[in-house]
Order: sequence, then structure tokens, then C-alpha cells
Amino acid sequence: SRAASPPSPLWALPEELLLLICSYLDAQALGRLAQVCRRLRFLSSRDVLWRRIARACLNSGFTQLGTDLAPGIPVKERVKVSQNWRHGRCRRETVLKWKCLMPWMELDGEYLYLSQAENIQAYQLCAEGTGLQRHPQAIFSGHQEDVCRFVLVNSHIVSGGGDGSIVLHKLHGSYSVKFSAHEQEVNCVDFQGGLIVSGSRDRTAKVWSLTAGRVGQCLHTVHTEDRVWSIAISPLLSSFVTGTACCGHISPLRIWDLESGQLLTCLGTDFHRGAGVLDVFYETPSLLLSCGYDTYIRYWDIRTSTRKCVQEWEEPHDSALYCIRSDKNHMIASGSSYYGVVRLWDKRQTRCLQSFHLSSPTSSPVYCLRFSTTHLYAALASALHVLDFTAS
Repeated sequence: SRAASPPSPLWALPEELLLLICSYLDAQALGRLAQVCRRLRFLSSRDVLWRRIARACLNSGFTQLGTDLAPGIPVKERVKVSQNWRHGRCRRETVLKWKCLMPWMELDGEYLYLSQAENIQAYQLCAEGTGLQRHPQAIFSGHQEDVCRFVLVNSHIVSGGGDGSIVLHKLHGSYSVKFSAHEQEVNCVDFQGGLIVSGSRDRTAKVWSLTAGRVGQCLHTVHTEDRVWSIAISPLLSSFVTGTACCGHISPLRIWDLESGQLLTCLGTDFHRGAGVLDVFYETPSLLLSCGYDTYIRYWDIRTSTRKCVQEWEEPHDSALYCIRSDKNHMIASGSSYYGVVRLWDKRQTRCLQSFHLSSPTSSPVYCLRFSTTHLYAALASALHVLDFTAS
């Protein structure tokens, strides 16, 4: 009789079926599967299998809604690097040194933009991921005093300075506009949808037009009755939030209508006097992060309540928090006022996940921080520090 043929191995199945089966595996199982044969090694590295795993990881480039913010990097590699973020494994380097008061920066693809005194300098990131070029590729000038804050949006830089002016630069070209904005220093600015919002020590926030024929025209002046330290436009372009010094009995977090300049709502009811808000960050139109002098990171969902935040995390050493950033998913990074402490937080936990002390034994605040899926950049009063999380 004819002998029965041996059963086909599992990996001989059609690719669609193999992908369906592999979609139930975790990262460890996928790693072991890759050791079986070349076909399964290729198959187990497919982005479609790692995307579900990556969305549960820290800083893997996926937002809560599933948007991929780093499509050029294989998802499997991002999951590997995410483990370094979680466990604090990184290589530290001081790449620039200076004597600069309250530097600010933005990260954009191949360049890091950094304010130093009255200028903003563009530094090219090294292709091999080992820091940045020591000399700037471009310098953007225009202020007579130090740049306080700036934003980088749609190939434009908008900056506010200690001279009370706002300067708009186009990154690629010589186009620039400068106009007088406030009676005192412009502490914060944001730019979206052809509008600039600015906040000042003079206790006002203003909305400015950038449409043709109306560039630099003030559309609204909001009297905040307090110094404005931070500001941000909602992703829906319908409102903006101000963070103020909290020197009176008014909430330091307020949301204003962008079209009319009218107050829409106040966030929170239990702020103490002096609990000024130094940084705000929109994750989505309804989710907002804030931090400041009262040592707390607060997470607001304006769909559920404006009276109380939905989550909060306390800085363990009772230090003011100068800046925050999130991956728009599970991770938050914060910079504190003493010893250059950068902390990583997992929203699913109550305690700090990792801490990095960047300025010991001398003390300096972390004035600004930015990160990609592989590196974190922290600007202190005397230096720019880089944490490289690709190191094993």
C-alpha cells in the first residue's frame, strides 16, 4: 500500500494564516519563533505583528489612537529600545556647554533648535545617533533680549523675547517678521492655523493674525489678571489654554475661546497660592497635561470634568516642575528645578519609573526637554545633555 505522506510543517502554511496565528504571541514568543528558520525569522519581524505589542510599550512611537509617529523605524526595533526606556538603560553625554539663562528647544527630524541668549540656533543631529554637530547649521536672530520661548510649526519658528516682541522666521529662506507684542517679556507663544497666541509678564494673553495683509495684527487681548507662564492652542484650533502664576484666587489654568477671546472654563478648584503652571501640553483636543511650582503633574480630561484632574503624579523630592512632555500614549517625561533631575513616568503607575540626575553636584533646573523614540535631550542652565536609549 502507498505510504502516507508526512504532515507539512506549520511554517508551510499560507502567510495570511501564519500571521493570524502569530498575532496571538507575545514579544518573547516571537523572538523564539525567529530562531526556527529564515522564513519564520522574516515573518516574525513584520510590523503588523509588533504593532499591538508596541502600543502597550513606553515611547514606541504610537499614540493612544494608534497613530504611528515614527513610520521609518521598524516596530520590532522600537519595542527593543522601549525596554531600555523602561529600565533606564542609556548612555549619557554632554554635547554643548554654555552660560545661558532659561534655554528652550524644539526637535524636528534631523535638527534640534536651541535658544541661546537672543538667538535660536539649528544643530544637525548626527546620522549615527551619537549626538549632534558641534556647530550650528543656521542662526535665527531678531530679538534685542533673550528668547524666552519659541515653537516650530510648519517650517516656521515663532519666538517671544524679553524685549516684548514676537519674531516669525521661515526656516528655508530669508523671510522674517518682527512686531511689538507686549509691554513686558513674552514668556510663552504657540502657533497653529495661521494664528499666534502669546502670554506675558504684563498679565495679558493675546491672539495675533498671520493672514496676508493682517500679519502682526492683534485680534484679541485677554486680561488674565496674573503673569502668564505657559500657553497652548488646542489641536482643534478652537481654543487655547493659559497657565498663570496663581498669585491670587483665580485658577492658574484657564481655557479661552480662540475666535472671541472669551473665557470658556477654569480647570481645577484646589490650587494653592503660588502654584503657578509653568508648562502645558495637549495630547488630544480633550486631554491636557500641566505642571508647575506645586510639584504635581496633572492630567486633565475636559470631557469628564473641569473641576478635578483625572490623574496626578507628585514629584518625590518636592521640587517645582519646569517642563513636561509625553509620547501621547503611556510615557511622560518631566524636568525639575533641582540638580537637573529628569524623570520618566508610566501613566499606568503611581510612582516615578526612572530618574536621571544631570547636574550634580551643582544644581540647575531642567528648563526644557524633548525626546524621540531613541534619544532624550535636556537643556539646563549650563549645558545640553543627551540620553541615548539605543545603548544595550
